[in-house]
Amino acid sequence: MDAPQTCAAGSELELARARCGALRGRLASSPDLPRQPALRSLLRLVTAELGFLASARPDPAAPLSSNLPHLAALHLLLTHPAVRSPSRLSPFPGVDFACAFRGRPAWTLVSASNPARLAWAPRGGLRARVAAALDAARGATPATRPEKLLLVFSRGVGADIALGLAEGLGAVETDLLAEFVGVSEDEDEEGWVAVSFNTSEEMRSFRAFEIDVVEGAGEVFLPPEAKESTDEVVPLDFEGAFGAFIGKMWRESRELVNLDTTALVAMVSGISNGGVGKLMAAPEAVTRARFKCNYKFVMDQAQSELQFPILVELGKVVEGKQCIICETVNSEFKEIVSMCGGAEEKIRARYLLKQLTIVPDSPSARMMDLPTTRKRAMKNKVVFGTGDHWRAPTFTANMGFVRAVSQSGMPLLTIEHRPRALIGL
Repeated sequence: MDAPQTCAAGSELELARARCGALRGRLASSPDLPRQPALRSLLRLVTAELGFLASARPDPAAPLSSNLPHLAALHLLLTHPAVRSPSRLSPFPGVDFACAFRGRPAWTLVSASNPARLAWAPRGGLRARVAAALDAARGATPATRPEKLLLVFSRGVGADIALGLAEGLGAVETDLLAEFVGVSEDEDEEGWVAVSFNTSEEMRSFRAFEIDVVEGAGEVFLPPEAKESTDEVVPLDFEGAFGAFIGKMWRESRELVNLDTTALVAMVSGISNGGVGKLMAAPEAVTRARFKCNYKFVMDQAQSELQFPILVELGKVVEGKQCIICETVNSEFKEIVSMCGGAEEKIRARYLLKQLTIVPDSPSARMMDLPTTRKRAMKNKVVFGTGDHWRAPTFTANMGFVRAVSQSGMPLLTIEHRPRALIGL
C-alpha cells in the first residue's frame, strides 16, 4: 500500500471527524434546539454520522463516503434568517423539510452532490425528482400545500441543470446571501457605499431556485385599511417606557405583524410597566391570597422582568411595523382587561388599541383545513389563521398551539414572546 495515499486518506477522515464534531457541538449548544424539532432530528443524525466516522478506517482505494456535506448544508439552511418555522426533517417523501421561506410556505429539497454527478434528463435524474415533488405539493391537502418549492444545491449546479429548471419547470434563481448583506451608513469620498457579508464562507457556493406551486405565490398583500375605533378618545400623553414602546409602531407600514391576546396582555401588564416593585413589596400572604394558584406563575414573571424587561423584547418585534389584530382578539382582550385589569392597565389597554389596525376574522384556507382538536382549538385557528391570511407572523406566547400546528407538517410563521399576566395595577 502506498504510504502517501494512506496518509492522504487518513487526513481526509480526520478532517471529516473534526468537522462533524464541530457541527455536533454547534447543534447541541443552539438556543433554538428545545423548540425546533428539525434541529433535534439533525443532532441525532449528526451524532450517528460521528459514530460512523469514528469507526471508519482509511481506504486509499475509495473516496470517503459520508453524509456530512448534506447534514452541514441542512444546518446552514435551518439557521438561515429567511427560513422560519421549519418542520421536522423529511415530513414528506423526497422533501428535506417544510418551512416559511421569506414569509411563504415552502417545501425544501437540498442536494449536496458534486455538480458534475448531477444529471437532468435521464430516468431517475433530477428532473424526475423535482417533478415528483411538484406533483406531490400540488396534490397535498390545503393545510400542508406549499406555495413554493425551494431547491438548494450546496455545492453549486451546472448550467444544464439551471437551464432545465428554468425552462422546464419555471424555476427562478434566488440569492440566499441577500439577508447577510449589510449596507454601511458611511460613504467614501467617491460616493460608494460599503457592503459587508456576515455569513459562512460555505454558503457562498450555494445556489437556490424557487418554483411556484400555486398561482399567485409571489403576490404581495397590501396592508388592510385601518378601522377606526368607536371607543372614547384616550389622551396621548404617555411617557416613559410604554410611550416609547407604542411610538415604535407605524400604522402606515407595509410590513405587518399579527398580535394575539397574549401579546396584548404582555404589552399592558403592570409587570411589564414598572409594577414589579409594588408587587414584590406586598406581604406574601396578601399576594398569595390575591393570585391563589397563579401565585408562582406571577412571581416568576416578576423575577424575569427584573432581569430582562419585556418591553425591550416586544419593541424590537413591532418597531416600524403595522400591528394588526382580528375581531376575536379585540373582543377577548377587552373582556380580559375589564375583568382582571387594574386602573392603569385599563388605560394602557385603551391607548394600545388606538394604535392597532383591527381586521375582520379571516383565517386562511390552509389553517381552517386543519382538524379542530383540543390542542388546535377553533378560536386559535381563527387568530393565527388571520395572520396567515395576511402573511404576517403572529406574535404569541401560545406555544402549545404552535407546536400542535407544527406537528401536522404545516409551517406557521410565528414569533414567540415570554408571557405576562395582568396584576390589577
